[in-house]
Amino acid sequence: MGNSYAGQLKTTRFEEVLHNSIEASLRSNNLVPRPIFSQLYLEAEQQLEGRRSGSRADNEEEEEEGEGGLESNSPANPYQMHPPPEGCCTADGFCQAGKDLRLVSISNEHIDVPAGFLLVGAKSPSLPGHLLVCAVDKRFLPDDNGHNALLGFSGNCVGCGKKGFCYFTEFSNHINLKLTTQPKKQKHLKYYLVRNAHGTLTKGPLICWKGSEFRSRQASASTCSSSLFQPVENSGPLATFPSEPVPEANPSMVMGAQQAGPASDHPSLAAALGSSVFNGKDSPKHQQLVKSNLVALPRPSALGILPNSGPPKKRHKGWSPESPSATDGGYPQGGGNRAKYETAGMSCVPQVGLVGPASATFPVVASGEPVSVPDNLLKICKAKPVIFKGHGNFPYLCGNLNDVVVSPLLYTCYQNSQSISRAYEQYGASTIQPISEEMQLLLTVYYLVQLAADQVPLMEDLEQIFMRSWRESHLTEIRQYQQAPPQPFPPAPSTVAPVTSAQLPWLAGLAASSCNDSVHIIECTYSLAEGLSEMFRLLIEGKLTKTNYVVIICACRNSAIESCIAVTGKYQARILSESLLTPAEYQKEVNYELVTGKVDSLGAFFSTLCPEGDIDILLDKFYQENQGHISSSLAASSVTKPASLDVSGLPTCTSDTQNLDLGSFEKVDFLICIPPSEVTYQQTLFHVWHSGVLLELGLEKEHMTKQKVEQYVLKLDAEAQTKFKAFLQNSFQNPHTLFVLIHDHAHWDLVSSAVHNLYSQSDTSVGLVDRLLNCREVKEAPNIVTLHVTSFPYALQTQHTLISPYNEIHWPASYNNGVDLYHENKKYFGLSEFIESTLSGHSLPLLRYDSSFEAMVTALGKRFPRLHSAVIRTFVLVQHYAAAMMAVSGLSQMKNYTSVETLEITQNLINSSKQCPCGHGLMVLLRVPCSPLAAVAYERLSHVRERLALEEHFEIILGNPSSGITIGKHFVKQLKMWQKIDDAEWRPQTYLELEGLPCILIFSGMDPHGESLPRSLRYCDLRLINSSCLVRTALEQELGLAAYFVSNEVPLEKGTVNEALESDAEKLSSTDNEDEELCICFETGSTSEKRSPMKRERSCSHDSASSSLSSKASSSALCGESSAQPVGPSQGEQARSPQPCGPSEEVTAPGDKQRLRVSQGSQSVISRHSPGLIPQPDSCLKTSQRSIQVSVTSSSSQLFSSGSSSSPTVPTSGTFIPQASQCSMTKACRQPPIVFLPKLVYDMVTSTDSSGLPKAASLLPSHSVMWASSFRPLLSKMMTSTEQSLYYRQWTVPRPSHMDYSNRSEGRMDRFHPRRLLLGGPPQIGKTGAYLQFLSILSRMLIRLTEVDVYDEEEININLREESDWHYLQLSDPWPDLELFKKMPFDYIIHDPKYEDASLICSHHQSIKSEDRGMVRKPEDLYVRRNTARMRLSKFAAYNTYHHCEQCHQYMGFHPRYQLYESTLHAFAFSYSMLGEEIQLHFIIPKSKEHHFVFSQPGGQLESMRLPLVTDKSHEYIKSPTFTPTTGRHEHGLFNLYHAMDGASHLHVLVVKEYEMAIYKKYWPNHIMLVLPSIFNSAGVGAAHFLIKELSYHNLELERNRQEELGIKPQDIWPFIVISDDSCVMWNMVDVDYAGERSREFAWSERNVSLKHIMQHIEASPNITHYALIGMRKWSSKTRTSEVREPFSRCHVHDFIILNVDLTQNVQYNQNRFTCDDVDFNLRVHSAGLLLCRFNRFSIMKKQIAVGGHRSFHITSKVSDNPVAIVPAQYICAPDSKHTFLAAPAQLLLEKFLQYHSHHFFPLSLKNYNHPVLSVDCYLNLGSQISVCYVSSRPHSLNISSSDLMFSGLLLYLCDSFVGASFLKKFHFLKGATLCVICQDRNSLRQTVVRLELEDEWQFRLRDEFQTANAKEDRPLFFLTGRHI
Repeated sequence: MGNSYAGQLKTTRFEEVLHNSIEASLRSNNLVPRPIFSQLYLEAEQQLEGRRSGSRADNEEEEEEGEGGLESNSPANPYQMHPPPEGCCTADGFCQAGKDLRLVSISNEHIDVPAGFLLVGAKSPSLPGHLLVCAVDKRFLPDDNGHNALLGFSGNCVGCGKKGFCYFTEFSNHINLKLTTQPKKQKHLKYYLVRNAHGTLTKGPLICWKGSEFRSRQASASTCSSSLFQPVENSGPLATFPSEPVPEANPSMVMGAQQAGPASDHPSLAAALGSSVFNGKDSPKHQQLVKSNLVALPRPSALGILPNSGPPKKRHKGWSPESPSATDGGYPQGGGNRAKYETAGMSCVPQVGLVGPASATFPVVASGEPVSVPDNLLKICKAKPVIFKGHGNFPYLCGNLNDVVVSPLLYTCYQNSQSISRAYEQYGASTIQPISEEMQLLLTVYYLVQLAADQVPLMEDLEQIFMRSWRESHLTEIRQYQQAPPQPFPPAPSTVAPVTSAQLPWLAGLAASSCNDSVHIIECTYSLAEGLSEMFRLLIEGKLTKTNYVVIICACRNSAIESCIAVTGKYQARILSESLLTPAEYQKEVNYELVTGKVDSLGAFFSTLCPEGDIDILLDKFYQENQGHISSSLAASSVTKPASLDVSGLPTCTSDTQNLDLGSFEKVDFLICIPPSEVTYQQTLFHVWHSGVLLELGLEKEHMTKQKVEQYVLKLDAEAQTKFKAFLQNSFQNPHTLFVLIHDHAHWDLVSSAVHNLYSQSDTSVGLVDRLLNCREVKEAPNIVTLHVTSFPYALQTQHTLISPYNEIHWPASYNNGVDLYHENKKYFGLSEFIESTLSGHSLPLLRYDSSFEAMVTALGKRFPRLHSAVIRTFVLVQHYAAAMMAVSGLSQMKNYTSVETLEITQNLINSSKQCPCGHGLMVLLRVPCSPLAAVAYERLSHVRERLALEEHFEIILGNPSSGITIGKHFVKQLKMWQKIDDAEWRPQTYLELEGLPCILIFSGMDPHGESLPRSLRYCDLRLINSSCLVRTALEQELGLAAYFVSNEVPLEKGTVNEALESDAEKLSSTDNEDEELCICFETGSTSEKRSPMKRERSCSHDSASSSLSSKASSSALCGESSAQPVGPSQGEQARSPQPCGPSEEVTAPGDKQRLRVSQGSQSVISRHSPGLIPQPDSCLKTSQRSIQVSVTSSSSQLFSSGSSSSPTVPTSGTFIPQASQCSMTKACRQPPIVFLPKLVYDMVTSTDSSGLPKAASLLPSHSVMWASSFRPLLSKMMTSTEQSLYYRQWTVPRPSHMDYSNRSEGRMDRFHPRRLLLGGPPQIGKTGAYLQFLSILSRMLIRLTEVDVYDEEEININLREESDWHYLQLSDPWPDLELFKKMPFDYIIHDPKYEDASLICSHHQSIKSEDRGMVRKPEDLYVRRNTARMRLSKFAAYNTYHHCEQCHQYMGFHPRYQLYESTLHAFAFSYSMLGEEIQLHFIIPKSKEHHFVFSQPGGQLESMRLPLVTDKSHEYIKSPTFTPTTGRHEHGLFNLYHAMDGASHLHVLVVKEYEMAIYKKYWPNHIMLVLPSIFNSAGVGAAHFLIKELSYHNLELERNRQEELGIKPQDIWPFIVISDDSCVMWNMVDVDYAGERSREFAWSERNVSLKHIMQHIEASPNITHYALIGMRKWSSKTRTSEVREPFSRCHVHDFIILNVDLTQNVQYNQNRFTCDDVDFNLRVHSAGLLLCRFNRFSIMKKQIAVGGHRSFHITSKVSDNPVAIVPAQYICAPDSKHTFLAAPAQLLLEKFLQYHSHHFFPLSLKNYNHPVLSVDCYLNLGSQISVCYVSSRPHSLNISSSDLMFSGLLLYLCDSFVGASFLKKFHFLKGATLCVICQDRNSLRQTVVRLELEDEWQFRLRDEFQTANAKEDRPLFFLTGRHI
């Protein structure tokens, strides 16, 4: 509660306050800790400010957390009361002493009340019908105005008489209130108690806890430091200085007038009013308050806005952005909401006016007697009154209806504000009452009263006021619902007397009494008809001349109020009535006035102004006097330069499982749809031509013609349909081409095709976008992606949008991870920077308005009330330009008939070309939206120019969307000379080609269509834009015409407009949100320029905002690097830019190949975009690109990003010569254009709300949408584009005329179209270049998706091949002949290139020279330097998880028949003697694969995996089950064999480790998994191979037993399995063409075939069961004829093997191995006498996969955390040493050590290939410089003859009992040869030495014992080394 002694600390009961604060702070569980001293404030300033602004009460009373029962912000957990003392009374209505306190019981008793105390009634929640009587010290109660209650409590119990309760908590316990929330006096002390005439105590008035009903919790204007307001003249009286008496309009006076029971339903009248910003101005006189009350703004949550910019007062219970204050009110449903009964036709493209779109012809519900409109109303009033229907019934009007406008907008606004927000409905908030009608009307009056004379009411403002007011009055319930869980019966709000209908006229009159009669109140008794009649009478009598608004109230006591508001102010009425016209009606009206000659009176009036008579007479006189004195000087040279662009990445969303499989497309095609503007069309053609995109996409050959390019750009006009049908046909015929349909300028024409018929039939383009782009064929085509491109995406971001928020690209991305978006000197200069130039501190603003022009328009508007203001404004402006031209030409007396601004424009225009030796001039853009008026302006200005003999000084161009550019021959000649164009037929086709031409461009068309403007644009005259169409899109696209790129290093001249830029660079980027459309500004700084493979011009974007990022002639360069590239042949087609005057390098001749050099130190200048091109290398000097370098690298989200580089020629000296500075282009290069706006628009654009957001951003985003609710939060300046998009998606809905309107009927969450994208970015930022680059990237991506990197290495050790006499010479055999094959010798040599670093295996045939071995590689190079080749994927490839196509959806498990992840887990156990335990494996079997298995019946236990028969000849399936061991490759492993198997049925099992089971199951839900036991989690591939083979043999036995019962012989069961690597991608077959069996010469070719073909061929081999292992060659592009000549080899097989588990029953994989386990196994199989066969005519391609596999084993220290690199030498250590133990399996450490450091153990063997190391029963890789000889100790095994070999070493690895002393004695060793024995532990090491009698021949030393560097618990391996004696 407020302190009545301003400025002093509230000392009353300090201890109590402190106690309460601490208690509340501790109890609050809010995330934001509550300040302990939150109740103790010094409030003098706040009170003072409250009085000043009228927006808060003196007392800022917080009611101990609550306004009238305000629920605390603390959690809703029950309040913990202290338990009552033992034995005391706890009955409701009695105190703890047992005395009755109920009013009904003691109303007649005498109660002793001490002095200074009052009796009050307390409400108990447990006794709803009763009041409990209490005596309370009145100092702690508020006065009648709700002020001055002291903090704390002091009271007595009237029952037992106990006195001195100092805490209300203590007192509430005593009187047994039994509360569930914290006791608050404000909540529970409700009424004063008074004695009536009979002396009985009765309920009296409410205690006015609410204090100032009018105080604002969001007095944004007075508490916000970032609001900056324009000084206001004639401001309303609401806010006053403290020295002035408080005027009657101050709401606190109103409250004081009703002392009986102040209405709590007056929620902050002034709060809502005083804090709003109206039409670009704040409540008057707030500026003074701003300075003294600066508050830091917190960052709000994504959509939570902070209208109250300061912290909430007092104990604010944790001020999180989610608290009610943070998301307070917003503009309610907005300006533009049409009446509910409007017809569909009317609402098609409504024009939102100041009050929102509506039409005067809407039916309005009427009743009662008609009111006659006086006949001569318009003539007398000089304006048509606009009557807004309010509450109740509106009477009929009859008579002169043409002179009034009736609108239902206010009625709609009232209705919207009556609807309760859905946000509260969800809590069951049925008790929250909407704002009452009386209150609405009273607030409306307050709003009107404080509007200044030049302001116009805005519905958005009014709805925001209602919203704030409603929230303020219901804060209690709102907070309660926001924080508490829903309660079945929410407590009813406190009942306080509302404003009654009887009080309403009186209160309204009181409010209006201070406004000098600008608001007039008429009170009626019976109906509105009498009030309207009275108003018309007063108007006719001229008694309302000073009145702008008439409020008519009919407040009968017995019925609802009726009201309407008439706008009678001439200025306001004119603007409002015109704003209610649709664009079509507006043009019709203007046409009518021009055709019927109504404007003649205007011309006549102008004639009378000139003292010398008619202007035309003056002109003729001047013409005759000056004939023959015309001069012009024109000559220049020019240089143009290409731009470069980089776009990295795409929206990730385009490839979605169900939506778009990029892998199924082979190429990209596109069609760009643009609005029907000839200039935009030519501009886009130019972009496409010079971007090189057609060549890059392979759509056109080198020599393109313009006709070819035209196929790719579609102008949306009458002929569009035919071209579009051809596009659809093309997309249908080419299903493997991805068609990108680019909808540029996508915010234009969103009209639904369903309602376009209601429009003017002449305009066939209306609704065309919907008819074409949203047709069923486009929506359903799986190969068409639609990309909408626009600067103003708001209308495509509604509740019904087809575009997913994930498919929006906001470009350039603001989160660029520190990579600057542009060249270090470049900064985008957009709307926010223009606005910023208007702020204080800048000498000359770039946004201006012309006050003398506005004054004249206003005066003429009163004089010619029947003319549309657009007509008047155009005529006045043309008159000003005409007078200015005359004044500049020497008729100085005409200076008085123009404005200073127009004179400045004209002077600079005419003089610009004179000051430049080359004749360069500047462009003035004169925007005249209405085409007929533009034609009038063109004719008039051309006439004046001709009379003044200025035809050769500047051109006047009429820019009409439907036609091209027409300019005079003289100027065409000039342009050709500047741009060095020889083509006689050349004419400029885009505005960009008008670079340097002095001209006035009269730019017509209701909306700009994306035309870009040259950088010589100096003035952007927007004074004629339709100021009534205030919607965000319309406003921003007009202002987008001036968007610019700016240099930060420009040395600006004092006094030029550019001082705006003098301030530091931070000023330019001071918007908090760099991504926001309204406040666009990007970080600058150097960037590393990224280059796309093909340089592409990306400068002037044909931008959706129609914008004009044209580029001023640059007199110096940006330091970029030019890149030239050949383009089409026609030199004449290339746009060129005039070179600015001033020193520059010599321009080289076209034939010279010399490149331009850019002086790095040169000055940089502001540069506008213009079309760049890629000149031919030899012409690159002539054609200088006019654009800045923009290099954008987008961050993680892989969105669009773009860059452009440019380096025009520069003065090498970096200085300007004096005359250069006189060139207008040189000057123009130093600043963005100056923009002139209508005053109304200027106010709107330059004002900001409390968060600093420009007010224009809060407008309705587009004509074609409406606000979804009045109860929406405000936009925030802090929002990113993504957050803005989500905001509009939540709070806007399309109108029935919008093409997305019908999208809601689907009502599903998946209403988003999967192939729709939206690219948004500020005007002129370069979106055209971005989307053309997007096409290139997409194309490269598709090519990349269809390619794969496969290992391409030729076989090694070819020259060491066994030179045997026996070859397999049956060259044409499809299968090996068993008898012939058995005779072939086994080739021990390893030829697989992946084993290039492995030890050579010797046999007795070889004699190896050391130079035969290749270069040794470093360990880290092993995987880095392997050669790969990029191959195109065939249709038989294996795929990873990223591949999706229709055919393999079911295979992958994405099929409706099988629920995703529906699979079962089965255990499968078998015993294996070598492991000495039972092995338990787990199978995960999807339901769809259960047919491959046998389950027990009943019980469903897994019994076996079904195997086919050897005799089966079916071609429907593959017989052999395929096992793929894999680790770390759940995403990248090639497990999708559907296409490789050509759709054939096959059994594929993934073998995974236990810890990876879940992730593999997630990615491959339809694959069978074999899960290894957990003991193998750290094992290598050997363990997987071992278990696969053992499981398969066990399964073979089970199947033999099962099928034997069915009568099938055991040997007929198919014994083969396939063990495949997870990187096998494609399979090939060699076709051989030979002349004869023995022919030496034969041709061969290799082709891609399916794995099915290869498997079925191999499985069909005769005698196949006699082969143990079958494999195939590894593919290489360097395969020699000799390698494929013999069809079969008996040698090692790798990677993809077909294994006979029956024959190899007794040969095992080594389960401990990590590397070379396949070589080891091959040698075992061969030594067991079994056959290994390699099919040389089949080859396999292996994909290079950078993750997983062998790379997943990392050897790290077990002790330290820091990842120190551990070298292989550290992998072993001495036993019992203090060596750092490593976290890796012992076997891995052993293998890695031996691979790199085995020469420590075998020094004699190094490079001694003829004396290998003898390796018994195993093959271990000892490195490439040591060779080994493998022997098997098994009896009857095949070994090489070693009798003649001397070995240099002996390796015994875990040798078993077959190795004996006698076995070893057969071998001979060199003297000094070394021995290495490896065993599991030290004990077995010693036993082995003894058993093998090693000490007889070998000498051991104690220090020669080692172990792997493992901890004891990891079971290290032990080594013993010795020397041969």
